[in-house]
Amino acid sequence: MFSLRDAKCGQTVKVVKLHGEGALKRRIMDMGITRGCEIYIRKVAPLGDPIQINVRGYELSLRKSAAEMIEIQKSS
Repeated sequence: MFSLRDAKCGQTVKVVKLHGEGALKRRIMDMGITRGCEIYIRKVAPLGDPIQINVRGYELSLRKSAAEMIEIQKSS
């Protein structure tokens, strides 16, 4: 499987699983990123960090380290 870090700008992906433990995993879930939700990759910074995404109707920026913990399935 792929992580959110591997997704390209303009893609829509579906969350399969969240890896990691403790506070970081809880923070990702609190931001609305849960199993089954769709994420649109809006922008990727020139050096790849951060990644700007649309999830559940709002925009969010994630660091590469957090994006690596989100396992995805490519939708389109």
